[in-house]
Amino acid sequence: MRVFRYLALLLLVSMALLSVGVGAIAQTGSHTIGFLTDFDTKDDAVGICRAVMHGIAPTATIIDITHQVTPYDISEGARFLAGSAPYFAKDAVFVAVIDPGVGTAQKAIIVKSKVGQYFVLPDNGLITGIAERDGLEAAREITSSEWMIGAKLSSTFHGRDIFSPAAAHLARGDDWTTAGPAIPVAQLVKLQGTVAKLDEKGLHAEVIGTDGPYGNLVLNVPQALFAKLGYSRGDLVPLTLNGKAYRIPFVRTFDDVPVGKDLLYIDSRDRLSIAINQGNFAARDHIDKHMVLEIPYTH
Repeated sequence: MRVFRYLALLLLVSMALLSVGVGAIAQTGSHTIGFLTDFDTKDDAVGICRAVMHGIAPTATIIDITHQVTPYDISEGARFLAGSAPYFAKDAVFVAVIDPGVGTAQKAIIVKSKVGQYFVLPDNGLITGIAERDGLEAAREITSSEWMIGAKLSSTFHGRDIFSPAAAHLARGDDWTTAGPAIPVAQLVKLQGTVAKLDEKGLHAEVIGTDGPYGNLVLNVPQALFAKLGYSRGDLVPLTLNGKAYRIPFVRTFDDVPVGKDLLYIDSRDRLSIAINQGNFAARDHIDKHMVLEIPYTH
């Protein structure tokens, strides 16, 4: 009887160990990949890249952040990448392809942030928002053909040939130091003028985009920087936008002003924004990216 009990106990322990082993195997190659491009979805480019990633890392989860970045707009891509990264796991892999310099001497790189996330992208400034908020730990150039789709590379589709396979190798747990040589993070390309400035006259900022289809103005003004001007909710804030003077109430949300009226508010990403309640501010006032905004200190 004791022998049978011993065998039964041994069987239970073996099953438990096997379960742990299976769990460990299941986790290998299960890193999430965040996928962001300006490819649109009208043709097969996105599907091809996803197929390449799936072929290398079939258990990885691929999440499409967006493929509607304005074509060639590196600053918008950098903003979307930085905006979405905090909602992914701290070991997530990102592949971001807004690459007007494809086929040139521009480097294809992997960057590890101080959060622990990996970013596979061209060295053209896409990493700027991540660098400013999270900091960068290390970077490598992708030069090994083992991390690419093969030795024969297209000069115009590095999203398929370099970035997608490299992201998949990372997602399945391959050693990223084998992808290519290290690059000092200080040497990576960064976009300029991405944060507003304060001086003795007040805030100097710019429009960096619009919020989806609504025409709300996204500004390069973090909430903490705007707070230094001294305004409170309910105040009418004097500002100049593209040379035109406005006085707009600073409120919590859209319905704090009547339909059709302007408002100044802190958006879901803790940035100062301007909108019309149920209207399109950008369209009404012909506002575009990089137009200048100025706000004085409160008195």
